[in-house]
Amino acid sequence: MAGPQAAGAENAFAADLFEPLPARYDMLAELLSFGQNRRWRLELVGHITATSPRTVLDVATGTAGIAIEIATRSRADVTGVDISKPMLQRGRERVHASGLDSRVTLEVGRAEALRFPDESFDAVSFTYLLRYVADPAATMKELARVLRPGGAMASLDFFVPRDVAWRAAWRAYTRLALPAMGFALGGRPWWRVGTFLGPNIEAHYSRWPLERIKEAWSEAGMVDVHARPMSLGGGVVMWGTKA
Repeated sequence: MAGPQAAGAENAFAADLFEPLPARYDMLAELLSFGQNRRWRLELVGHITATSPRTVLDVATGTAGIAIEIATRSRADVTGVDISKPMLQRGRERVHASGLDSRVTLEVGRAEALRFPDESFDAVSFTYLLRYVADPAATMKELARVLRPGGAMASLDFFVPRDVAWRAAWRAYTRLALPAMGFALGGRPWWRVGTFLGPNIEAHYSRWPLERIKEAWSEAGMVDVHARPMSLGGGVVMWGTKA
């Protein structure tokens, strides 16, 4: 079990970025992604529920969207962790409204230092996470540590289209339209997110190309690792099994 560690600058930045968003997060995430966010989430959830897990850890759970979907589509008990207390509070409201209080538990936690013993969960999911940690490879090892051998892991994040024309369109959207739409629909906090996302996503993949991320999964003990770019490359779902 990992010992306690101090939160890094990346954690602090992510917590500050998301703190004002929870009230309208789920609605605006769908609007600003033209409904693709839900498609990506259901792809991730499918890889988790296909293994019929009894216990699932959902890391960077936010407002518990993935946790709720997993619990709804399986018999698993789900533990969600996130560094943002406001996001978790909104998540608890959504869990209660879904009638899943007995099967979905949410708590404050950091992906880099999970409080759970080794091999605690049948499956692990995480979303929009690796761009906000100092060391993605070390974080992958920590996520794999709490997964039992033979268990499934799946993740979702934004991606950069590989096709030149679609990449140009993606850049125009993330640099111009997304900040403007975010401001119009959600005010200054969403404008801030809109101006941050595009450059952050590209910078992440310049440092951590998809093949390097797959290697980090493998180095963490995951096998049969796959990555599926979705929506013309705007998102990517990854999955694998612990050896």
